[in-house]
Amino acid sequence: MNARRRTRSRAQRLIPAAAVAAATALGIGTLSACSGDKAVAANTSKFDVVASFYPMAFLADRIGGDHVHVTTLTSPGQEPHDLEISPQQIASLEESDAVLYLKNLQPSVDDAVAQSPVKTKIDAASLTTLEDHGDEVGGHAAGHDSHEGGESTGKDPHIWLDPVRYAQVAEGVGKAFEKADPKHAADYKKNTAALVKQLNELNTEFADGLAHTRSKVFITTHAAFGYLAERYGLTEEAVSGLDPESEPSAARVRDLERMAKADGVSTVFYETLVSDKTARTLARDTGLKTDVLDPIEGITGKSRGKDYFAVQRANLKALQQALGAK
Repeated sequence: MNARRRTRSRAQRLIPAAAVAAATALGIGTLSACSGDKAVAANTSKFDVVASFYPMAFLADRIGGDHVHVTTLTSPGQEPHDLEISPQQIASLEESDAVLYLKNLQPSVDDAVAQSPVKTKIDAASLTTLEDHGDEVGGHAAGHDSHEGGESTGKDPHIWLDPVRYAQVAEGVGKAFEKADPKHAADYKKNTAALVKQLNELNTEFADGLAHTRSKVFITTHAAFGYLAERYGLTEEAVSGLDPESEPSAARVRDLERMAKADGVSTVFYETLVSDKTARTLARDTGLKTDVLDPIEGITGKSRGKDYFAVQRANLKALQQALGAK
């Protein structure tokens, strides 16, 4: 998170308790459906799961199958880092059976979950390992003094972009569902195994598809792909840090321009939910192309696919083209 978010007080992020009580008293308790349908209330006849944003909702849907009713706090097209939960959404948590979220990605969600009486609270960040990532992540070695380590921006939450870590999270979510809703434990176990198998296959596709490339370095506007880069022996050079809307320094831009020429970088990647202005400006100044590398924080009409797997495979093709895969 940038300095503005870090310094914002807890009181500013929290919805006053009186507002929550009022919303509850009025019977207001709706969440935006992850499919983009009209908002629907929790407290259904199924196992009600509130997911913080798309990668969590996708896991809940695939693992829960017909036994769960999943709603998400982040609407399609909304930048999840900027989410501020409404009193209605907070009230809805009280009517749900479980909440699935990723701690330290969305401060207002963390605050709401901490105050919620929901019995089953599943923090995806606790189900795998997180690392400190900065603007530069991966195996890029010497040759550029300013690359050594990059600017540290804290624990990187973008674990879902690494199929292996995402599979670890899926296994943990499956076990949590089994414990919270034992009546359907067998189906949750089966669905989890099927999803993990698909993620393992995706990992193989990435490993094989990126094993032999002309370059190992790629530039993004948002430092979301550190885990993916490390997994497949690449280096992500980000214009900004983990916060997609933070502005790069002039020195950072100059460094990227030099690095692009030295390492044969062909493309500046941008994402679908944030302006591409920075990417296009850098590309124009350096003579590079631009393309989309989607962090899959939400699925919209601009997404190159209708679900996690389709978008990840589109990301793989974009990387292969930019890196000169053989």
